[in-house]
Amino acid sequence: MKIDLTDTTSSKINAALMNARRESGSTAAGMVLTLVIVTDEGSAYDALKAANDASREHPSRILAVIKRAGRSPRARAETRLDAEILVGTDAGSGETVILRMHGELAAHAQSVVLPLLLPDAPVVVWWPDNAPLNPAQDPLGALAQRRITDAVTAESPVGQLAQRAAGYTPGDTDLAWTRITGWRSMLAAALDQRDVTITGAVVEGESYNPSVELLGLWLNNRLRVPVERVVTGGPGITAVRLHTEDGDITLDRPDGLLGTLCMPGAPDRMVALKRRDTAELIAEELRRLDPDDIYATAVRTPVDRLRERIAGVEHAGPGGTVEAAAPAAAEPDAKVVEAAVAAPARVSAKLPGKAAPAKKAAPAKKAVTAKKAATAEKTAPRKRSGQ
Repeated sequence: MKIDLTDTTSSKINAALMNARRESGSTAAGMVLTLVIVTDEGSAYDALKAANDASREHPSRILAVIKRAGRSPRARAETRLDAEILVGTDAGSGETVILRMHGELAAHAQSVVLPLLLPDAPVVVWWPDNAPLNPAQDPLGALAQRRITDAVTAESPVGQLAQRAAGYTPGDTDLAWTRITGWRSMLAAALDQRDVTITGAVVEGESYNPSVELLGLWLNNRLRVPVERVVTGGPGITAVRLHTEDGDITLDRPDGLLGTLCMPGAPDRMVALKRRDTAELIAEELRRLDPDDIYATAVRTPVDRLRERIAGVEHAGPGGTVEAAAPAAAEPDAKVVEAAVAAPARVSAKLPGKAAPAKKAAPAKKAVTAKKAATAEKTAPRKRSGQ
C-alpha cells in the first residue's frame, strides 16, 4: 500500500499510518525499533532497499529524511513537508515513511521526526553518506541510541577515521568496522588453536579503504606488535599475515569471495569471507544496540602506528615522507611518483636530490603470546561482516 501526502504534518502522517494498519488488518505495530535514514535523492533508493531488506530480520519503522532546501530564494522561502508512506510488501516487514522537507523546514528535521518515533522503542540513525562531523551532536543523532556512519563514502576515507575518533560518543559505529568482523573472528579463532608468540603482522588491502586501516589498528592494539600495511589492488582486504617463530599464520582472500587459512604444521583450510552487501551490514548493526567498546579502542588508536609499504616504497605512517631505495638521480624515481599519485592524501613524495634523513621506525613493543591476545579479546562474532 502506498499513500502520498503533500504539504502535510506529522500528525496527519501518524493518522495515515494508523489507518493503513487498520486496513491491512493489523492494529498492533509489531516493530522493534525506529530506523532514521538521513540521505539525499541520489542515495535514497539504495539506502531504502538495504533498510527494507534488513527489516525482514528486524521489523522497524523506517523514516527516510530527505532535505531539499531549494536552490532559488523563492524555493528556500517555501516551507513544505511531503510524505510518501509505504505499508505491507512495499515496506519489507515494517513501515516506511519518506519525508521530503522543503525550505527552512530542512534545518529542523528533528521536529518532524520526533512525533513519528515508535514509543518505548530504540532509535537508530544511519547516514549512508555525508555524515556530520560529530554524529552525537547532530539534532537527529541526539535522538538515537545508535548512530551508524560509513567512512568509505567520505572524500578522504582514512582521514575520516581521525574525525570519528575525535568525535566518538558511546553508541557510534561505522560500517567500515562492521566489514571486518569476519576477519577478526577468523584470526581470533586461529590464535585460540595455537600457543605461539606473535612478533609482527602484515595487513594487505586496497588503498583508501578504512576497513584495512581499522583491522591493522585492531591487531596493533590487541597484540601489541608492529603492524605493516601493504597496499594492493583489492578487492577490499586481501590478506593478513601474523609472524611467529614457527612460520606465518596467513588468512588470504584474493577474490573477495573465499579465504584460505594457512597455519604452520596444519593443512590449509577454506573459510567463508564473502564481501557482504549493505543490507547485511545494517542487519548486523541492528542486532546490537549497546556501545561497542572494542571499536572505540581501535578507532582511537593513531593510524601512524601502521607502517605502510606501497610497491616497495616504505614510510612510517600516513603523511610520512617516502624514502626511495634507489640512488639519487636527475629524474624522480618512478615508484616514488607512483606512490604519491596513488595516495596523495597519505603519501608525500620526496624527489631525489637532497637525501632526507630516514625516519627511525618505532621500537617494537614486547610481543605477547597468541593465547593472551585471544584471551584479551574473544571476538565473539559481534555478528558483523568482514570485508
